[in-house]
Amino acid sequence: MINLRFATYDDLELLQHWDEQPHVILSDPNDDWGWEVELQRTPDWREQLIAQIGHRPIGFIQIIDPAREDSHYWGDVPANLRAIDIWIGEETDLGKGYGTKMMQMAIERCFADAAVTAILIDPLASNTRAHRFYKRLGFQFIEHRWFGDDDCFVYRLNRADWKQSNE
Repeated sequence: MINLRFATYDDLELLQHWDEQPHVILSDPNDDWGWEVELQRTPDWREQLIAQIGHRPIGFIQIIDPAREDSHYWGDVPANLRAIDIWIGEETDLGKGYGTKMMQMAIERCFADAAVTAILIDPLASNTRAHRFYKRLGFQFIEHRWFGDDDCFVYRLNRADWKQSNE
């Protein structure tokens, strides 16, 4: 059973280790997460979560309000959206359904706020495995977009579509 807990500064070494894993680098090659600083900040527009099986950490999820996030990574977006970043830390934990369960938990967490209308994600354009994964979860392709040096596809999951698929 997977559970989520808030990431803390005690997770610094773990997150730095995961950042060095080849499969993580392939999915996020150009971002510096600034863990030393960011793990000590708790802005109300962001949640940084560690996914665990029992007490064993297996992955990371970040949920942000892209309209309020301080770097304006997403540019000008309307209110009441969320954006998710997710990864599995160790390659040995890939392909076991953990990512699916983590995303389902993140989606439910986002839509628990009745004001949230949709969720955005931005996998690399080259990451076709991620594209299939997000489509299976109900996300729809919106646009091809560059975020800095990263060539990405933007996908969106509308609350109404999510709700309909879960009835």
